[in-house]
Amino acid sequence: MFVEDLDPIVAMGIGHKITQNEIKNFVKKQLATDKNWALKALIKIFEFQTRTEQEQEVTHENNHVGFTGTDGKIMTSFAKQYTTRHFLTPKQMALLYKKMPKYWMQIIKISDKQKLELQIRKALAA
Repeated sequence: MFVEDLDPIVAMGIGHKITQNEIKNFVKKQLATDKNWALKALIKIFEFQTRTEQEQEVTHENNHVGFTGTDGKIMTSFAKQYTTRHFLTPKQMALLYKKMPKYWMQIIKISDKQKLELQIRKALAA
């Protein structure tokens, strides 16, 4: 389906089609600045790691999902800490904000497109 078919604002002729670049930029910004986005994305990306990768806190497989090889250890430890303790320190959050934008494509792929476009429209209107 095309975005125009899904987006009632475009279908009514009162808005423009949200571009891939707008989606990418919005998601990257949210991952770099919004605590809820960054933490939810951290857990989702962690879930994409294989069981072995989760347990060993490394990235073994080049399967284009989960954390990169350089991020595997630290991001897995953050995900485990957040899952068990429900918090990250301010220093950990700063690092999370720095690292999470690189995972924008994985987050877009699992996102509800209509809800994502609605959030983008709200941000553009603000």
